[in-house]
Amino acid sequence: MLDWRPPRPRLRSLAVWRRNALVWRKLMLPSLIGNFGDPFLYLLGLGYGLGLYIGSMAGMPYLVFLASGIVASSAMNTATFEGLYSAFTRMTHQQTYGAMLATPLQVDDILAGEMLWCASKSLISGAAILIVATLLGAVTNPAAPWAIPIIFLTGLAFAGPALVMTALAPSYDFFMYYFTLVLTPMFLFSGVFYPIDTLPALLKVLAQILPLTHAVAILRPLLAGGGIQDFWVHLGVLLAYAGVGYYLAVVLVRRRLLV
Repeated sequence: MLDWRPPRPRLRSLAVWRRNALVWRKLMLPSLIGNFGDPFLYLLGLGYGLGLYIGSMAGMPYLVFLASGIVASSAMNTATFEGLYSAFTRMTHQQTYGAMLATPLQVDDILAGEMLWCASKSLISGAAILIVATLLGAVTNPAAPWAIPIIFLTGLAFAGPALVMTALAPSYDFFMYYFTLVLTPMFLFSGVFYPIDTLPALLKVLAQILPLTHAVAILRPLLAGGGIQDFWVHLGVLLAYAGVGYYLAVVLVRRRLLV
């Protein structure tokens, strides 16, 4: 039986965020290498290597075009891994959620803390790539610091769906469905590597419902310069994914742990 009551997260959620941050601090170096390494190599390999043959794309050097996509996809991957594997480990194998529920914390607080932590890790990863891209000359807009809250919001938008998958997952293997059927197509068809205007009409429509498309649509003008078209639409889609994902995750985790 599902408990559909609206979540009521409290400031106690910050205790969950702090707990995760203290654990992460002990594993900070390998975690940073993992979050930072792959996007950095993509930026160097594709931006410089492939960019040499492509030249420019959408009126800008390919390295500049690619940088915003890599920042957005890095935020996506970091929040997703944290919301899937790390949260699942805490909920099942380590029984951390069970221990938290023996305190005044509720499921609403725990998942709100997890959402904030996933977004914080996205911000760490995205900011690192942003710094490297700036050093490589791929960030040309003085307004680029405004990308920081968008990276955080992108992390929230992907944390919610990841926690929904975690609430449904019987084991780690279940996450391969999410990666293969959802994240990989999104990575390829959301404008990270090329403009979505080049896609066939049906794929172009489908791309508009993917949160990564909207994250890239905001981040690219912020990093490369130019006006942001339909800013409030993109912002609304990211907020909707975060809010709906959080709500569904709370309902499903209540059923899994309390009912």
